Amino acid sequence: MKPTPGQHLTFTHKGHTLKGVILNEDGGRLLIKLDSGYNISLRRDELKNAKELTVEPKRKSARPERKPAPGLPKVALLHTGGTIASRVDYDTGAVIAQYTAEDILNLYPELLDIAALSCTLVSNIQSEMMRFAHWNLLAEAVDKAVKAGAQGIIITHGTDMLHMTSAALSFALPNLSVPVILVGSQRSSDRPSSDAVTNMFCAASFIAAEGKSFAGVGLCMHEGIANDDCVILPGTRCRKMHTSRRDAFKAINDIAYARITYPSLQVQRLKKYPVKENLVKGDGKLKVKGFNEKLKIGLLPCHPQMYAKELLAYEKWDGLVLELLGIGHAPTMATDAHNKEHERVMEAIAALAKKLPVVAAPQTIYGRINMNVYTPGRQLLEAGVLGQGCDLTPETAFVKLAWLLSNYDKKDARKLYGQDLRGELSAKSEEYGYAPPKHKGKKEARIRKEKG
Repeated sequence: MKPTPGQHLTFTHKGHTLKGVILNEDGGRLLIKLDSGYNISLRRDELKNAKELTVEPKRKSARPERKPAPGLPKVALLHTGGTIASRVDYDTGAVIAQYTAEDILNLYPELLDIAALSCTLVSNIQSEMMRFAHWNLLAEAVDKAVKAGAQGIIITHGTDMLHMTSAALSFALPNLSVPVILVGSQRSSDRPSSDAVTNMFCAASFIAAEGKSFAGVGLCMHEGIANDDCVILPGTRCRKMHTSRRDAFKAINDIAYARITYPSLQVQRLKKYPVKENLVKGDGKLKVKGFNEKLKIGLLPCHPQMYAKELLAYEKWDGLVLELLGIGHAPTMATDAHNKEHERVMEAIAALAKKLPVVAAPQTIYGRINMNVYTPGRQLLEAGVLGQGCDLTPETAFVKLAWLLSNYDKKDARKLYGQDLRGELSAKSEEYGYAPPKHKGKKEARIRKEKG
């Protein structure tokens, strides 16, 4: 048989008998949706014992048209693709983007009981394929929706770089007066274990309940592995910490803004919200300050057996984020006959720091940089490496440096890097900053009091 998109087939691969539907072919490889719900990409010659299966077409059931009740908040639903914003048509094998109101409401019609939704496709793309240009498109779409009267915005997005887009929008959209909540899904919508429904409903419920109090960018994902509570995480202070768990996203050096209990959809505040008054600069109006799409920003983790040439490869780039070891170290000292290269590594870092902003972020993820404690750190400080005292994640450091260099000259970008612009930096480390537990009862009340 000649495999073509839309075919249902059975085949063997590495000794296993598999069934699935061919979704598409790209670059000589077939993308197949398996019956298990997972996708597999194979060359044609890797399909062994392939046989076409006959599948009865499913009857399409028409849904009655639903309209939102009067008085509900106006929420713009912006699609960027990803697992949550698409489904598989198993009759044809095609992936269908859910970008019209009819499509999305066929998936989640009960959302009209929470908000008056309008739907727009921004870019149907996997998040790992995004570049600065896509962040700009999304920022412009948010700006347009807000100016059209949206009282809140939900953005469907792939999870791989969900936290980087949330940081990018936090910087690119100063003076937001509404909540912008990014939502992803760790499990595809056509799987029984999907977290898409819970995440979507919790995001919409948060906007409906707290839209007048919350102004800024957040991220709504599962708090635990069960199909229940979601949390609203800070846009510049969260990270994907697991490849597949529902609760993959965690606040870093911080806690969530709020918890939404599912299915009751009750909202519980956990700390002080970002408000418009905290973000106002200049005339206080929302303006898109996007990213220079031609910038080259590096992200380099320090590691054993490091060579100066690795660093010098960034000589003609615009900026570099160094993921430092421990509290703020790099292999910069020659201590015996086996590590003389480290002296050249230090020379390369110093040479780069004179040409372009070189900033530090902790490879440990949690905690803050303190290059004053040990000699290797002091060497970096003296060389001009920025980031002393900062507790940004490497990803937020990358986004912030790119944004600063897109909107300021290098001199001003260097000065602003260590300043808190969008809640990305904290003045002090909190007791719950590392792997924070659920804050309930008396402890939660105490934390809420402390945070205002």
